[in-house]
Amino acid sequence: MTQIEITRLGHHGDGIAVGPIFAAKTLPGEIVEGDITGDRIVSPSIVTPSPDRVKPPCVHFKACGGCALQHASDDFVANWKSDVVRTALSHQGIDVPISSVFTSPNQSRRRATFAGRRTKKGVLVGLHGRASGTLVPVPNCVLMTQKIMNGLPAFEDLVQIGGSRRVEMAITVTDSDAGLDVSVVDGKELDMELRSDLAGVVRKYGIIRLSWNGDEVVQETRPFLSFGRARLVPPPGAFLQATRHGEQSLIALMKEAVSGAERVVDLFSGCGTFALPMAEFAEVHAVEGEKAMLNSLSEAWKTASGLKPVTVATRDLFRQPLLPDELNKFDAAIIDPPRAGALAQTGELAKSKLQSIGFVSCNPVTFGRDAKTLVEAGFAIDWLHVVDQFRWSPHVEIAAKFSRT
Repeated sequence: MTQIEITRLGHHGDGIAVGPIFAAKTLPGEIVEGDITGDRIVSPSIVTPSPDRVKPPCVHFKACGGCALQHASDDFVANWKSDVVRTALSHQGIDVPISSVFTSPNQSRRRATFAGRRTKKGVLVGLHGRASGTLVPVPNCVLMTQKIMNGLPAFEDLVQIGGSRRVEMAITVTDSDAGLDVSVVDGKELDMELRSDLAGVVRKYGIIRLSWNGDEVVQETRPFLSFGRARLVPPPGAFLQATRHGEQSLIALMKEAVSGAERVVDLFSGCGTFALPMAEFAEVHAVEGEKAMLNSLSEAWKTASGLKPVTVATRDLFRQPLLPDELNKFDAAIIDPPRAGALAQTGELAKSKLQSIGFVSCNPVTFGRDAKTLVEAGFAIDWLHVVDQFRWSPHVEIAAKFSRT
């Protein structure tokens, strides 16, 4: 047995000692011991605990890979996520204070993807264990909404009817304002008998929409999400903010970032998380690469009342970013790219005459890179917040306002 001292946390939430040697579920300052295999202590024992160590609130934490940081206090996690952002920015020569950290509460995760497969003894539905293919049932998860937890028997029935022992099904569940919206991938091929059986599960458990391998099988009612005055019916399995709390925090911050603008361009708009609320006070042009998302956005706008005009354009902003002459038609921009960031589009924003940009990012590293491009073009970061809607995970989100100096 070897003893080591944990000096810091890595980006995946693992403790790291000199070497480097990695030890999951440890904290800086702790003395741990265990057998070292390669660069890792697989099952570290805590010899000297950190004062920031707490009892994990979830009974599944030891086996489940869904959360990485439940053994750390809330203050520690908030400070650590803030430090991750500071470090990413400092590598780009940027020093900016973090205004606040918005942390979503327990049982607020409204979207999740479960794995399911049939076994010799029945069915298994759950999340994967940490760095393993083991499926862990999570009936008492403290992260997801109660409605999703109540849906577990329905997901088990779906696996029993349409799953196999050779292939795992992916069951994506959204707790919409109208009820559970379920999308299954890698289920058996649809035939009339399977369709009938699946319809029976939907009726039994009150699922409002079920999609199977990309086909909509049953829709009892339209699943919708409220964005201000608009009601959006998202495409099956579409990207949405993980929690309502995080979504509302981001919307409020982006409203502040583009306050006073009469025309706003929403880049990487998705289904309209920002476009629809912004349309309450400004004309909005939403640009997104996925046409199905824009169709949902347009339909939501058409059926809402009291909103200013919203136009949409399907466009791959990685390969075909909006150019300065297009951007200059607007007073402000909102941009919310995926983890890869928006290198090409940020470069065009930097060349434009735009005075204000609201920036949302789910990757501090690519955000730092893109922020440097804007700062070198004459923008300043007015404020920056951390939005932690992936609680107890190493995932970090950022909301910031850029203004020309």
